[in-house]
Amino acid sequence: MPRVLFIDSVHPLVRELLSEAGFVCDFFPDFKRSDFLAIVDQYAGIIIRSKIAIDIELINCATRLKFIGRLGAGMENIDVGYAESRGIRCLNSPEGNRDAVGEHTLGLLLSLLNHIGRADRQVRNGIWLREENRGTEIKGKTVGIIGYGNMGSAFAARLQGFGAQVISWDKYKTNYTDGNTRETSLEKLFELTDILSLHVPLTEETTWMADDAFFQQFKKNIWLINTARGKVVRTSDLVKNLESGKVLGAALDVLEYEDSSFETISGSMPPELAYLAGSDRVVLTPHIAGWTRESNEKLARVLVGKICDTMGRQE
Repeated sequence: MPRVLFIDSVHPLVRELLSEAGFVCDFFPDFKRSDFLAIVDQYAGIIIRSKIAIDIELINCATRLKFIGRLGAGMENIDVGYAESRGIRCLNSPEGNRDAVGEHTLGLLLSLLNHIGRADRQVRNGIWLREENRGTEIKGKTVGIIGYGNMGSAFAARLQGFGAQVISWDKYKTNYTDGNTRETSLEKLFELTDILSLHVPLTEETTWMADDAFFQQFKKNIWLINTARGKVVRTSDLVKNLESGKVLGAALDVLEYEDSSFETISGSMPPELAYLAGSDRVVLTPHIAGWTRESNEKLARVLVGKICDTMGRQE
């Protein structure tokens, strides 16, 4: 019976379904990286979220490994190229939380344009300001989406009915127009966008993609939403462009200061983060865009289905 090593805590349904399919599931919550290196050669599969890096060293120790399963979308903590060169399948489950991300991104946009967070805090403190909290409508705006995979397309679907023009650019996809967006060039997206939403994976190419030079290429002043990864946006340059008015406001579910597990903010609060936290033109949430009760179960079912397909087993 193939053994599966759980490096992170996950929804109990993952272990339940894999056990029913004939896998032996082991989870050692107190283990550190060195402990995993010592035992990983016993396993046909690994289940991970973001606790440790699945790098060359670990993969070389995993002599029986057939698959690595990432509960979620991002694969940046896995050396996918090296794993696949060793015949190891790398599986993730973005289909499981794309609906949650699409809804949360829309919620961030509505909160940003209508000052919902700020107005809520004011009313709770006995402050009743109407004109100062006059909002901006989505209708008539051009929403530019960079990255049109599971998350970008889910957001585009949620925008239907708002009367916006939705355009998108994806470096690695063409001919994907699905009725919810109009595929365009990056140059055209820079020209037309009023509201920008980022939905790209974190890679060497996308790290610090949204820097000062990037923001300056937009013809209009824009609102920014980031539910992708924190290090896609250089925070110091975002602050610079918030101060200048090039970025009218930002809604961020992810920050460059998150630790590798996404569970905490690393170290003390840097001045750029303090600026964001103190700005009434910024909406912040703690990396929860894909973090719903429903997605928790869907992520589990999607990943187990892919594992069973890979290993030739019935769920």
